Amino acid sequence: MEMDIRGNWDRLSPSTQQWLTDNPGSAILPRTMAAVICKEIGKPADRDLHGGSLLSQEDRDFILDKAGSATSAGSGPRFSAPASTPRTQESGA
Repeated sequence: MEMDIRGNWDRLSPSTQQWLTDNPGSAILPRTMAAVICKEIGKPADRDLHGGSLLSQEDRDFILDKAGSATSAGSGPRFSAPASTPRTQESGA
């Protein structure tokens, strides 16, 4: 059974939601997070050999959208381009 993060988002704890939005590139949930999410939503999920759970493309897109809206709302990581350094004239040139 798939995780269905999107359909169960409101059932997830704030700390679980935060972990997901802090790690939006995760295609496979680590076994500890998979266990937490299964407990919170009350449903089992398919697990791989190592106990992780594969997220569907729909769930990955949903988490990326959530992560993007959290960043634009002022919370979450912020990334900026490096500042350019003004060029100066060399003396004697």
